[in-house]
Amino acid sequence: MRIAVGASSFSCAIPDHEVILNPYGRKMTEDEVIAHLKDADGLLAGLEPLNERVFSSSPKLRAIARIGIGMENVDVEAAKRHNIKVSNTPDAPTYAVAEMTLAAALTIARQIVPANTDMHNGVWKKKMGVSLMGSKVLLIGYGRIGKRFARLLEPFDVELLIYDPLCSNSALEELLPQADIVSLHASGSNVILGEKQFLLLKKSVILLNSARGGLVDEKALCRFLECGAYYWADTFSEEPYSGILTKCPNAILTPHISTYTTQCREQMEAQAVSNLLGDLNVA
Repeated sequence: MRIAVGASSFSCAIPDHEVILNPYGRKMTEDEVIAHLKDADGLLAGLEPLNERVFSSSPKLRAIARIGIGMENVDVEAAKRHNIKVSNTPDAPTYAVAEMTLAAALTIARQIVPANTDMHNGVWKKKMGVSLMGSKVLLIGYGRIGKRFARLLEPFDVELLIYDPLCSNSALEELLPQADIVSLHASGSNVILGEKQFLLLKKSVILLNSARGGLVDEKALCRFLECGAYYWADTFSEEPYSGILTKCPNAILTPHISTYTTQCREQMEAQAVSNLLGDLNVA
């Protein structure tokens, strides 16, 4: 079997099969994906666009295994029309993403980034932070990662507020004014936090986004951050990202690395390989 890898990094061994790694070390464009998939039977996918044009140009492709959770880059209906099986790895990233979200919350709350910057600039200045203990944390989305993040927060004695239409009747507009921290764990691409929602939030709120860049109206967010709030994001509508948030000093940005731990990547890649070979009917 000829197996192409779309993910920007990949280290899992696949004996007895020809493996073609991503030659760019980044998210590929549509044209690059089409060239990369020439004569490929299967794809271990990253975030590259996988749509009708790509599938029409890849007649041998029979299976796609997404290394990760999100499927927004995959036109699943088009894949079905071309008899291409599609899978993902929803379990492996859960702990790593929740752990990264907690790290971001603590980093912002305790002012670690500006303190570090000061020290490197020869400035000895003690900055007053806030403690997570006793804070109200609003989770928007309560699936695998939201629940794991909630478990990691247990030792901090926070008060959890949950907004998820699948498991809660609470209205978002009622919960937002109460929150000291808001953490996004929702799926989809519709804006959840926009101008209207920012008007309801505390000016000192900490916003965390490990889910989807499109869940937040960036222009409205930048205006809101001027009031003193903080925002951490690890995922963006366009990646690599160079948008307006890079100009906002209260935005802490990381390049989609929440799953980038050795353990998580090994688990995701192994599960994706297993899914792919299973769908290709390879023992």
